[in-house]
Amino acid sequence: MTGLFRSLTVAAAALTFGATIALTAPAALARDFRSADIHPADYPTVEAVKQMGKALSEQTNGKLGIRVFASGALGTEKDTIEQLRLGGLDMMRINVGALNSVVPETIVTVLPFIFRDTKHMRTVLDGPVGDDILKSMENQGLIGLAFYDSGARSFYTVKKPITSLADFKGLKIRVQPSELFVGMMTALGANATPMPYGEVYTALKTGIVDGAENNWPSYESSRHFEAAKYYSLTEHSLAPEVVVFSKVVWDKLSKDDQALIRKAAKDSVPFMRKLWDEREIKSRKMVEDGGAQITQIANKQELIDAMKPVYAKFADTPALQSLVTRIQDTK
Repeated sequence: MTGLFRSLTVAAAALTFGATIALTAPAALARDFRSADIHPADYPTVEAVKQMGKALSEQTNGKLGIRVFASGALGTEKDTIEQLRLGGLDMMRINVGALNSVVPETIVTVLPFIFRDTKHMRTVLDGPVGDDILKSMENQGLIGLAFYDSGARSFYTVKKPITSLADFKGLKIRVQPSELFVGMMTALGANATPMPYGEVYTALKTGIVDGAENNWPSYESSRHFEAAKYYSLTEHSLAPEVVVFSKVVWDKLSKDDQALIRKAAKDSVPFMRKLWDEREIKSRKMVEDGGAQITQIANKQELIDAMKPVYAKFADTPALQSLVTRIQDTK
């Protein structure tokens, strides 16, 4: 009996161990990719990447997912680019402007007035040109997955509205720390004042700058409309956001998993755009209710024509010039 009991005990233990392995094996293989974003948790880009992770989890029965670290929890965009290229971070959402020094092809999407309007921008980025720009990121250790919207940026000023090219002359305008944006302001006849985003409200209030430029949600959420109530619809930049993956991490994944990630990213784009469009409408109403005055530009073509030296300086290779032409020719 003692031998039989011992045999039964060993068998039961083996069955228990086997069942435990069967239950834990999938969990051991499961992975949540770490994704960075500098925007707050309720921002459309963050919500869209969360949606991407949800879809990925459903398609893989929980094997793969995404955990988004919002509000700059993993560092600045510059910091996270380096983490991504080294494989210390799995993925991120970033504005293409921050990639200009890393991936030259992204410069064309930041050029002033390169996109005629939001519809044109989406058509270009959803098509062959967008695919080629995403593909170009691979040489720099990045896998471009999908483009998101970042809205149309327009100028807003403290003392008077901008209605024509002449109105820019002599104005001190805050811009991103970007050579391209500094070049744009010079071409418009204004004085570019690069400074961190967090300092702009005080700079507007104290007269350090006469104005700034940004999209509707940023103009609203930063409360800049309280200090600079004249919002002029130049819509000079529609530089998009982009979802990118670490090539170091990517190359270790199976082809099936790579395909699922690509699909989840592409499928998240309409979701993001819906959230963005809703946010823009809400933000515009809030700033108008708050006293902002919206001004149309009398002759936008004169602003576009003023950008010729900017295009000559920054789209300075045959490859970039070809991309510019392809974008402009897209109907």
